[in-house]
Amino acid sequence: MTDAELAAHLAEVAGDILIKVRESGMFEGKSLGKAGDETANQFLVHALRQQRPEDGLLSEESKDTQERLSKERVWIVDPVDGTREYGEARSDWAVHVALCIGGRPEIGAVALPGLGTVLRTDKPIDVPPATATPRMVVSRTRPAAEAVAVSEKIGAELVGMGSAGAKAMAVVRGEAEIYLHTGGQYEWDSAAPAAVALAHGMHASRIDGSPLVYNQADTYMPDLLICRPEYADQVLAEVAKLSV
Repeated sequence: MTDAELAAHLAEVAGDILIKVRESGMFEGKSLGKAGDETANQFLVHALRQQRPEDGLLSEESKDTQERLSKERVWIVDPVDGTREYGEARSDWAVHVALCIGGRPEIGAVALPGLGTVLRTDKPIDVPPATATPRMVVSRTRPAAEAVAVSEKIGAELVGMGSAGAKAMAVVRGEAEIYLHTGGQYEWDSAAPAAVALAHGMHASRIDGSPLVYNQADTYMPDLLICRPEYADQVLAEVAKLSV
């Protein structure tokens, strides 16, 4: 398999595993999320170490090591992005598999198992046209104050949604135009979504406009903007005004 084919295959299979764990009826509540995370993570980690043994690896559910910092190629995975939504059998959760090369999100796949689809860097879909009124996806439980403020300035409609991957793919799928996040994330939350968004011609950056750089010693990545390119300058300008 090519790297892109491997990313898509792993994301899809991990999604299938997660659904089977949930449908087994063996777990409920927080134990379901824990069981799903650990089971999917074991599959992803073992598969990547078997298929790409020379590459580095960073996973939300595995102990981090310094070894990856010396690697040019590093896989960054999130076995379940949106554990709450997964446990509630909603559709807005995801599986992330990304390959970052030289710190750049070059290759990746985001599985949306609840929707039965995988979005990938090597097979871009046709992006539907934007709506007249921009739609901005935000957390369905705690929308960030900065996103709310920017939406009011540009006249965007807020759309509540679960996981980061689901929000980013809503932009790719034409269900929204803007995903602005300022509430704190880690590299595994955005690596695969950013790779897929960029492959579909979207803008992806930090909220100061700087590039997204991965495989850092500190994996904390607190902010993110993924949007249609025609909205990037406007959103970045409004975010900058908030800090003045």
